[in-house]
Amino acid sequence: MRKSMNIQFRNYDMVERFSKDIANMKGEFDLVSGRKVVDAKSFLGIFSLDLSAPLVLNAVTDDDQAFAVFRQYQV
Repeated sequence: MRKSMNIQFRNYDMVERFSKDIANMKGEFDLVSGRKVVDAKSFLGIFSLDLSAPLVLNAVTDDDQAFAVFRQYQV
């Protein structure tokens, strides 16, 4: 299943929690900020993005629980 959603991190703790949540999920996950795209499982990649604005999370996964987890970051 392919799905996109807008997410935003309000502080460092949210980024850390997101990284832990996504680390063991199966599938392909990308974060998009403007024209820049990074692997959502890359902790350093996340910090290379503009975190002051909402990001687009593109997910390709069969894990329905993944989207329930991502809702806590959704804008």
